[in-house]
Parts: sequence; structure tokens; C-alpha cells
Amino acid sequence: MNIPQPHYPSPLGRMQANPMDVEATKRQGWQEQHILVISEQDTRLNFLERQLIRSIGERLYGQSHHASPNSPKRGQHG
Repeated sequence: MNIPQPHYPSPLGRMQANPMDVEATKRQGWQEQHILVISEQDTRLNFLERQLIRSIGERLYGQSHHASPNSPKRGQHG
């Protein structure tokens, strides 16, 4: 005789995180609290905008510990 196994839902199933829409979270942060989150490598920015973001970040938080491989170091040109 084949007896079906009872199905017990795992309580861990409710604990799974829902995927976060990062762009929506950034948008909401800006619209509601004027908090701006920008990556220096955001492809929507032009060269001057990326340089401005880097300059602001370095002034407020210091230089990053890792430079991107294709970005020149301070004082060097391409």
C-alpha cells in the first residue's frame, strides 16, 4: 500500500527575502529623503559627471582603497 507523505510547510519558507529592486530603492531614497546613491562607474553618466562624483566622494569620505583598472591615478593623464 502506497501512503502519501504529509506535506508540512517549512517555517523557513516565510523567511526567504524577496529580491530587491535596487534602482527603485535608490529612486525612493532620493524622492523621499534626498539621499543620492551613485556609482562612479554608472554608464548613464558622462566623463565630467563621473569625475564630479569621484571628487565629491573623495572629499567627503577619502580616497577609495582600490582604483578601477582603467581610471588614471590622481595627477596622471590617460
